Amino acid sequence: MTRSDKTVHDDLWDLAVQWLPVFSLTEQHAGIVLLRELAKGEAVTCSRLAQALGTTFGAAEALMKDSALCPFIYTDERDRIIGFWGLSVAPTHHQITVKGQRLWTWCAYDSLFIPELLGETAEIESRDPESNELIRLTVSPERIISTEPADIVVSMGRPDTWDQSSAARIIATACHHIYFFVSRASGERWQAKHTEPATILLSLDVAFDFGKRSNAHLFQAELTEHRKATA
Repeated sequence: MTRSDKTVHDDLWDLAVQWLPVFSLTEQHAGIVLLRELAKGEAVTCSRLAQALGTTFGAAEALMKDSALCPFIYTDERDRIIGFWGLSVAPTHHQITVKGQRLWTWCAYDSLFIPELLGETAEIESRDPESNELIRLTVSPERIISTEPADIVVSMGRPDTWDQSSAARIIATACHHIYFFVSRASGERWQAKHTEPATILLSLDVAFDFGKRSNAHLFQAELTEHRKATA
């Protein structure tokens, strides 16, 4: 990471840390379990979440509807969870395949940090919204393994402009402005047409490192326990 990249990373993090929630140990555990249930490719009912957590229906319902996790849970008309913290079982612009299961993410950035939360390597496919060129990445929990093409960048708005009152508002105010581009030039052409909200272009390394930092801030205790259990 260059000095310029580090400055961008640190400035962005200073804004993000004021926006990111704080999850209790119970919420961290439930959040990771929920992501891994969604990764099976089907909507998650409250009953299924309770079973996965080894708790009661009432406790699972409280986590869904009355916890710090709530604004990041997206449900369908049957009150089933179809998305959480950027991972979706409903199609979006960004496809992510984990253990052969096709899934999607709310934005490009989500696909970079979700592999660590799932503890699995992911194959990612998206399209540059300016050129419509196909973009492919392979991302493990630890690093970006491969990219096609080589000079991908990521757009991102300022975290202090994101509305975290609900998953729908997060998608509208943050995710709809976060894309992969085949090059900085392509990203800049897109930026010229989409000036509100203002976005910046990040290198893949910066975006990936930002995701690692966010994961540690939100889920460090649970990720540490999982690593110990699988060591």
